[in-house]
Amino acid sequence: MFTVEQRDALRDRLLRLAEEDERVVAGAAVGSLAVDGGDRFSDLDLTFSIADHVPVADVLNDWKRTLIDELAAVHLADLERGPTTYRVFLLPDALQFDLSMTPAAQFRPAGPRFRLLFGETAAGESEVPTPAVAGDLFGWGVIYALHARACIERGRVWQAEHYVGAVRDHALALACLRHGLPAVQARGYDDLSAETLARFGDAHVGAAEPGALRAALAASVLALMREGAEARLPHTDTVAQRLADLR
Repeated sequence: MFTVEQRDALRDRLLRLAEEDERVVAGAAVGSLAVDGGDRFSDLDLTFSIADHVPVADVLNDWKRTLIDELAAVHLADLERGPTTYRVFLLPDALQFDLSMTPAAQFRPAGPRFRLLFGETAAGESEVPTPAVAGDLFGWGVIYALHARACIERGRVWQAEHYVGAVRDHALALACLRHGLPAVQARGYDDLSAETLARFGDAHVGAAEPGALRAALAASVLALMREGAEARLPHTDTVAQRLADLR
């Protein structure tokens, strides 16, 4: 497991690399380290603004070679979201580094976890992530419940386990919305009250066999219906009646 000192050394090395690269015109820390210092398990997230006349892919590929050749990094995955390209690396001692780059004209905070380290952001309003919508969370939870039942009856127990977990997670996300907590990537789950979490005590699949799957699905659907009612979503009662055999 990496140390805080290793993570800090990597950050300093990357900021020097940015300083030496004239194509990089601004940089920021993002993620947990940008706002509250994170903790010793936080990975490193840095984002950079690239001069508009330079293809972002060229800079990313040059940095990739440096990270691999000099720091023994392994390239894990890429993700494109709007004008920003994210590239994820794994370094020695399981240190994850999330690198992202954006054309300078569109380099703005994409959320509250953004701390400018050098340079400037682009003029204009920051991009605000699309918030989770209670009705969508409820609707997809119902869809996954139906999929889970079908998988159980077909004897596809591992696929069923996946869908049961999805029902539970959508109910938990609704609970997070209700309490004003982050509703994505399970970020708010551990901050829910003990009373709320107790509703989900039986929603975990105990074994990959039909009986355990049905029991966990019933608990997950019950929690989803409760959260739908708490959110005063239309048709919750009707949906609950139609899913009665799952509970």
